[in-house]
Amino acid sequence: MATIITTPPNTSSADNGAGWAVAVIILLVVVGVGAYFWLHYRAAAPATSGGTNINVTLPQNPNPVTNPTPTPSP
Repeated sequence: MATIITTPPNTSSADNGAGWAVAVIILLVVVGVGAYFWLHYRAAAPATSGGTNINVTLPQNPNPVTNPTPTPSP
C-alpha cells in the first residue's frame, strides 16, 4: 500500500491588499505635495501691473549694416 501526501500550493492573498494600500498612500502623498508646491509657487509670482516701466540700454553698433538691395517700386 502506498502513502500519498498532498500538500496544498503556497498561495497567500494577504499581501495583495497591503501592496495596494501602500501604493494608494504613496500616490496620495505625491499628489498632495505636488498640489502644495503648485499652489505655493504659483501664488508667489508677482503680478505685473500696467504701470511697470523697464528701461534697457543696448550698445550701439558703430558700423550699422544698410540694405544693399533697393526695394522694387510698384
